[in-house]
Amino acid sequence: MRRGGDLGIGSWPARRARIAPERTVLVHGEQSWTYADLYERTERLARALRGLGVGPGDRVAYLGVNHPALLETLFAVGRLGAIFVPLNTRLAPVEIAYMLGDSGCCVLVHGAEMDSVAWGSVTEVPAVRHVVTVGSASNDELEYERLLADGGDGEPVEQDVSLEDTSMIIYTSGTTGLPKGAMITHGNLTWNTMNQLAHVDILSSDVALGVAPWFHTAGLNQVTMPTLFKGGQIVVAPKFDPGELLATVERMRITSFSAVPTMLKMIVEHPDWESTDVSSLRHVLYGGSPAVEWVARAWVDRGVPILQGYGLSETSPGIVMATAAGAAERPVSAGVPHFFTDVAVLGDSGPEPAPGASGEMVVRGPNVFTGYWQRTEETDSSFVSGDWFRTGDVVQVDDEGWTYVVDRIKDIFISGGENIYPAEVEAVLYTHPSVQSCAVVGVPDNRWGEVGLAFVVVREGAELTEDEATQHVRGRLAHYKVPKYVRFVDSIPTNATGKIRRVELRELAGELDLGQDQQSEPATSRGRS
Repeated sequence: MRRGGDLGIGSWPARRARIAPERTVLVHGEQSWTYADLYERTERLARALRGLGVGPGDRVAYLGVNHPALLETLFAVGRLGAIFVPLNTRLAPVEIAYMLGDSGCCVLVHGAEMDSVAWGSVTEVPAVRHVVTVGSASNDELEYERLLADGGDGEPVEQDVSLEDTSMIIYTSGTTGLPKGAMITHGNLTWNTMNQLAHVDILSSDVALGVAPWFHTAGLNQVTMPTLFKGGQIVVAPKFDPGELLATVERMRITSFSAVPTMLKMIVEHPDWESTDVSSLRHVLYGGSPAVEWVARAWVDRGVPILQGYGLSETSPGIVMATAAGAAERPVSAGVPHFFTDVAVLGDSGPEPAPGASGEMVVRGPNVFTGYWQRTEETDSSFVSGDWFRTGDVVQVDDEGWTYVVDRIKDIFISGGENIYPAEVEAVLYTHPSVQSCAVVGVPDNRWGEVGLAFVVVREGAELTEDEATQHVRGRLAHYKVPKYVRFVDSIPTNATGKIRRVELRELAGELDLGQDQQSEPATSRGRS
C-alpha cells in the first residue's frame, strides 16, 4: 500500500526515453496526435501551469468529457509534482463545488460543454484562482490553446516526483453523505498498469477505444494508461452511442474498450449489431456488476471475449479480473486476483485465504491507495491487520480462485455503472420540510441494472407527492442519483441502535409493483400504504 522507491519519475525527461515518437497516440475526430506531439504539448502545458503558480502538491481539476486535453492535463500536472483531480461530468454544480473546495483546487480546466456547470461551481470556491476552457471561453476564462501557447518553447520541466507522491485524487461517494477523495500515488498507477499488462495481452499495435469516462478510474487506468504504456493508440470517444461505437469499431479496427453491463446490452440490442464487423476486437473489459448471461453469450458467440473485472477507486482500481481462459465458462465471475495484488476474506481472526471461502473481501498490494484526502479517521478505519484494505463487498471464491461478488456491506448500489450511496440521497431528501424520515435502496432495472427506490415517511399534517420528492432531489444531485421510484410508508424499519434495516426494505421492494406510473395524488401523514 505505502510502498515506493527511490526512482524519481520526473527526473527522467521524456525526450531521453522516446521509443517511437512518430507513432500515432491519439485520434479525436479528424485530428490526430503523435507521441512526440503529446510530449511537446504536455511540456508546454506544464510550463504554462507553472506560470499560473501551480507547484508540487497543488491540486488541478478537470471537468469534461473524454478529450485529449484531459490526458495532457493529467500528464502536465504530474510533471509538476501537482495532483490531478478528475471530476464527474454527471454531477450537479453543488457537488462539483464541494469537491473543488474539499480538495482545495487552485485551477479548474473544463470542456466548453461543461461551461454552465463549471461556472456555477467555481463561484462558491474561492480557492480556484484560474479557470481554463477547452474550446471557446466565456466569463473571462482562459482558453486552453492560448494557455498552451503561453507555455512556449523552453527547457523540459525538471521536477522530481517519487512513486510515493500523490498523483491524483479520485472522489468516491461517501457512506456518510459526503464524497471522499481517494489519494492515488504514482506508484499505485504504475503497479496497476503492471497488473493489467500481466493479466491482459496489450500490444503496441493495439487501437483502443476510449469510450468509458476518464473521470472514472476504470476507464482511465484499466485500458487507456496500459495502452499508452505499451505505445498503442487511443481513439477518443466523448460520449457513448451504441451505433457510433459499432461503426467506430469497424472503421478504426478497434482492438479493445472498457464498458459497463448497460453499455454491453445496448450494443447487442442495436440494429447494426449483427451486421457490424467486430473481428478486430481481441477483448472487451467491463465491470460495475455482472453482465446478464444472455448478453455475455451474445458477445462470446461473435468471437469477442468479454472479461469482467472488479475493483475500486481506492485500488487504482484492479483487484480481480477474468482471464481469457475460463471467462466463457464463468460468465458472471469477476475473475482471479491481479498478479501483484493479495486478496483475502475477512474472518473472525483477520484476513484468511480466499479460495473456497466467502465473506468481506480485503486486499493489499502496491496498487492500494494511501488514504482519503484529509480524513485520517476514515482512512484508519478502512484498514485491518496493518495494510489490508476493506472493500466493503461480500464475495464467494471458488476452489480455483474465481471470485463472485454477492452483496455490498456498505449499501452501495450501482446504476448504469455509477456508484450510488443511499446516505447521500437520503441526506438531500431530509432537507425537504415534509420529509420526517426516509431510506433508499437499489431495485432491479432492465436497462440500468439497478435504480433507486426511496421509502419516505411524511411529517404529521404535511403533504408530499412522488413528483415533488424526486424534483427536490433533481438539481441537488446528479440525475442518475435521483430515485426512479418513491413509496410512502408509515415508518422506516430500524434496529435497536437506530440503523436502517435495509434487508427488510429490499424484501418489501420485491413485493411492490414498480411497473406502474408514479402517482400524482399527494401522500399525507395519514392513509399511506
